[in-house]
Amino acid sequence: MPPRTTSTAADRTASPPARAGANGGPAATGPRLVIVESPAKARTIAGYLGPGWLVESSIGHIRDLPRNASDVPASHKGQPWARLGVDVDHGFQPLYVVTPDKKPQVAKLRQLVKDAAELYLATDEDREGEAIAWHLLQTLRPRVPVKRMVFHEITPQAIQRAIDNPRDIDEHLVDAQETRRILDRLYGYEVSPVLWKKVMPKLSAGRVQSVATRILVERERARMRFRSASYWDVEGIFVGDRDPTPLPATLVALEGRRLATGRDFDDGGRLTGADVALLDEAAARSLVDRLADTSFTVRTVEDKPYRRSPYPPFMTSSLQQEAGRKLRFDARRTMQVAQRLYENGYITYMRTDSTNLSEAALTAAREQARQLYGPEYVPQRPRTYAKKVKNAQEAHEAIRPAGDHFRTPGEVRQGLDNDGYRLYELIWQRTVASQMADATGTSATVRVGGRSSVGEDVELGASGKVITFPGFLRAYVEGADDPDAELEDRERRLPAVRVGDPLTARELHPRGHTTSPPPRYTEASLVKTLEELGIGRPSTYASIIGTIQDRGYVWKKGAALVPSFVAFAVVALLEDHFTRLVDYRFTSAVEDDLDAIAGGVTQSVDWLTRFYFGGEGGQENGVARSGGLKRMVNERLADIDAREVNSIPLGVAADGEPVVVRVGRYGPYVQHGAQRASVPDSLPPDELGVDRAMELLAAPNGERVLGTDPATGAQVIARMGRYGPYVTTTEDPPRTSSLLRAMSPGTVTLDEALRLLTLPRTLGVAPDGEEVTAQNGRYGPYVKKGGESRSLESEEQLFTITLDQALALLAQPKPRGRRTAAVPPPLRELGEDPATGRPMVVQEGRFGPYVTDGETNASLRKGDGVEDLTAERAADLLAERRARGPVTRRRAPTRAAAPRKGRSAAGSSGGPRRTG
Repeated sequence: MPPRTTSTAADRTASPPARAGANGGPAATGPRLVIVESPAKARTIAGYLGPGWLVESSIGHIRDLPRNASDVPASHKGQPWARLGVDVDHGFQPLYVVTPDKKPQVAKLRQLVKDAAELYLATDEDREGEAIAWHLLQTLRPRVPVKRMVFHEITPQAIQRAIDNPRDIDEHLVDAQETRRILDRLYGYEVSPVLWKKVMPKLSAGRVQSVATRILVERERARMRFRSASYWDVEGIFVGDRDPTPLPATLVALEGRRLATGRDFDDGGRLTGADVALLDEAAARSLVDRLADTSFTVRTVEDKPYRRSPYPPFMTSSLQQEAGRKLRFDARRTMQVAQRLYENGYITYMRTDSTNLSEAALTAAREQARQLYGPEYVPQRPRTYAKKVKNAQEAHEAIRPAGDHFRTPGEVRQGLDNDGYRLYELIWQRTVASQMADATGTSATVRVGGRSSVGEDVELGASGKVITFPGFLRAYVEGADDPDAELEDRERRLPAVRVGDPLTARELHPRGHTTSPPPRYTEASLVKTLEELGIGRPSTYASIIGTIQDRGYVWKKGAALVPSFVAFAVVALLEDHFTRLVDYRFTSAVEDDLDAIAGGVTQSVDWLTRFYFGGEGGQENGVARSGGLKRMVNERLADIDAREVNSIPLGVAADGEPVVVRVGRYGPYVQHGAQRASVPDSLPPDELGVDRAMELLAAPNGERVLGTDPATGAQVIARMGRYGPYVTTTEDPPRTSSLLRAMSPGTVTLDEALRLLTLPRTLGVAPDGEEVTAQNGRYGPYVKKGGESRSLESEEQLFTITLDQALALLAQPKPRGRRTAAVPPPLRELGEDPATGRPMVVQEGRFGPYVTDGETNASLRKGDGVEDLTAERAADLLAERRARGPVTRRRAPTRAAAPRKGRSAAGSSGGPRRTG
């Protein structure tokens, strides 16, 4: 293995760090030092270790590739590869730097290592944790014995076992993680500038995020192509002499032909089913009339045994999916809560793609099921689950309650907040249920037949299910992505009937149906799709979904993920010109290749060389190879037609002219000939057809002519601009003024506009000769004199405050922190927050509406409307905001001490990596 880090001459001559796992080293009498990633994890472990131990946190990664040009050390500035932070011409050597915000913590760790007798690197057991441990070893350069300790749960017993059984750092896992980091850097830094030039600035491309965005765009395209179709059937309720229980049944066949249902239509609304009977409303109503005097009999009764086995324990992806369905947590919130549970010793490690349980966990789950539900609910042998998803890492254990004895949710209730309790309960239920007996019962299908008044043969069907032994369903029932789906513990009991029994139709009525477009992805269903395709790692799904929302590629409408038109343009560009980079098979195969690197089968540098510089012709993983990434970008940039990739056709207007959506520098707009109009942010792509586009074009940009300014003769116009609504004039130069919060472009009057155009209002001259004005700014109304300003309490004061009042206000000391102002009445009241019990309200803020419970504020997202915001969505926004923790205000950097002799001032303190 070639050297991995670029370093200075001083680094290379310094003494190498002690090898992880080494037993030798200078004698020392200090404490044994354990380094973990997070302070919470450190506090929990410290509580389990006795005297002579010290536990400290690295607070995540301590070094990384340069984030920007300012991070690049002076000794490397000017290098052609410095922009990437990877020397692609010399074995893809990465340049690692200690980021400025981590330098104080690194200095602290160095001092602790200097005083320690031994060093234990106790970062997480996955690839990222292994890489953090390696970076700590390279950066701290300890001269004491170093041991790598791993554990998948934080309990006294697990920590002791990890201390008793240390190992070396796994070089292959580090290789795989480092290859992933370099790969993502090359992808992002080479492809993102293409998006800046051809779509709009500040966009980003990513190996997994771009593919995830493509999945969402393809689904939205299908919704845009979709055309609904209607079909009808007949529903009836029947009773018999043997059992008076009503039997509901639905028409399934007419004259021996199966009745058409939704699955018989394609997305264009065309009937594709062969030899099916299609009823419209008139035909269905007419058939009901012809069946008015029909005698019905039971034609068939079919009983089958019903058996359902329990679900496997949670892994990362299934936990994210189920928490989304049952708890309404998004993926990021789920992982944040799970992280806290793990670090505080409640559950095992939460980033895993294994469904295995240890022998101790199997025993604990079976014993708890036996105690709580009875011995008949526990099978004779423990259940094991084979992982069927690609890229499984069976070395890890499933997510389960920590310890050799599981604490029930009731036992941990007092120590957890509401989110933590709900997620722990979900994990506990799933783990215990995984070791319980099957649910058994009977499913039945009944067919009822008869002939109409004109001799037509009709057949109606009914199905039911009876659960005779609930088994694992006593403990846990899995949720469903489809809100209309029936859960597995629901019974449908049918009356006791036999073949030949006569039945009377108590009621018959026609019922219409329309086909529905493919449902949009939710976070849960997107995670499921990514996992099935083998794209990315379960541990990265939460950050990927967060990234595509933060970048503006996706926004939420309720729980649904809606791609923006910017996402359409980006995906179109990548599909047309970088097909391989967003191909599902290729992206999945990359994960296989990284697994091969982790297993020591494939060499990292060889693989990166093929990816970046290209290899032989032909195909790779079923995808045509067209040279490496570097050549692909260089050769195709000039061929990309920016106007073409930024145009999304909607159709043709009545005059024969095409109507298109175009993504411009400042956002999407519709165009028809020379007409243009901005597309509202809250309008999903599938709702923007030709008709809706023509409505937008009828009043482009929301422009309204209010009248004429009597003083100048210029027209006064209300418009919707990029930064909100404003009024302006047609004179040269024009006067402009933002609308007040209570105003809208559709209702503002000429008199109100003329009043706004008097701003900023000059109040007079202060005794010192400075002019005093009243102005409406980005953060609200204020008065100003020279460099001094003071906020006003209301917008109305802009027009009423006098010079004396303004001078008195300016004479007051400037308040520290936020000024306390009168709280305006809420826009809406939403009831109590289930997490805190405090009332939730929607308020209008400086940057738009937000929801608050009096302690936590959360801005409404794109797609969230004040009027249609539900209490559940408001609670989700508040919980997500709490999970992110308090806002950290940026501080001015402190002056760093001069580097010690023999150290690099750049912070890339690690020397060349041993070749192993």
